[in-house]
Amino acid sequence: MKKEIARGLLSIGAVFFRPNEPFIWASGIKSPVYCDNRLILTAPKVRNTVEKAIAITVQENYPDCEVLMGTSTAGIAHAAIAGHILGLPMGYVRSGAKDHGRQNRIEGKLEKGQKVVIIEDLISTAGSVLEVADALREAGAEVLGIVSIFTYGMKKGLERLENAGVKNISLTNFDAVAEVAAEEGYIAPDDIKRLIAFRDNPSDESWIGGAK
Repeated sequence: MKKEIARGLLSIGAVFFRPNEPFIWASGIKSPVYCDNRLILTAPKVRNTVEKAIAITVQENYPDCEVLMGTSTAGIAHAAIAGHILGLPMGYVRSGAKDHGRQNRIEGKLEKGQKVVIIEDLISTAGSVLEVADALREAGAEVLGIVSIFTYGMKKGLERLENAGVKNISLTNFDAVAEVAAEEGYIAPDDIKRLIAFRDNPSDESWIGGAK
């Protein structure tokens, strides 16, 4: 499944590679890869594959799930579609409480004690998705874990998830995308080493400009 999803993301241009002219994330990290999973929503064939994979992953890994909760904003549509497939209720968690109306942070009905799976589009350092998990736990939900479409597999993110006691299952990951990208000519085979060097230590920029 990891390679199938990776192939789909690459086919619609949802994953961009610029190992010689890296992207700069909001955190300041320079990255040879940028993943825009919002493009999945405008590609029906790939979207169908992804949503079915999310549904199957929830069924197989979190069979007791009672509610899907999407992350705001990128996880909302995926939670809604997968929830429709599974016949489960869904809602979403805002990045912060509204400053008007009922001032909700969690949108959708959520009862204390309900078993929840978080739907996220991608995970890098895991900070934002763990904030969602904390908000759900504070509301009395039992967070079974996360289903994400893509994860970078960064050490910082993996350690944060482990320390928080939150399980994550990703449909695909950085390694699978890099492997498929090399197989299908999106990048040169030698670029894989550079990509993995970034993944293993983002603060070491020696991979930029052709360094191996």
